[in-house]
Amino acid sequence: MPVRPIVDVMVILERDGHILLAERMNTGYADGKLNLPSGKVDHDREDVISAGARELREEVGVDVAPAALRPVHVMQYLNPEGEQRIGWFLLATHWEGEPYNAEEEKCAGLSWHRPDQLPENTVPYNALGIAAYLKGEPISVHGW
Repeated sequence: MPVRPIVDVMVILERDGHILLAERMNTGYADGKLNLPSGKVDHDREDVISAGARELREEVGVDVAPAALRPVHVMQYLNPEGEQRIGWFLLATHWEGEPYNAEEEKCAGLSWHRPDQLPENTVPYNALGIAAYLKGEPISVHGW
């Protein structure tokens, strides 16, 4: 039987040489760690670009046109719990609005960081994708 991995989307907002990270809180997974604005493709009719735009709006309150989201890396990831995931890392080339914490019940705050000097508490899945983006690697496999 074919594997049906979870499809994740992570969006890189980059400004002045820094990227936006959010501190997870009250989610039950990786709380206290930093990650990109991100989430899952919600249903069979949602594509990764639409999911990225939705997640930005829901999590950091900015609007982005689908044409302003560019795929920069795709990762097949086997997480420590044994779940297979496909992670799409998208770069927002521009957006409308100033990012703010739009999900205060799940996020302790937002902060900007140099992508080549990520904090130790960055979610490994995200850190691997950001590193691949910086190297210009289009695809990677991790966890096997």
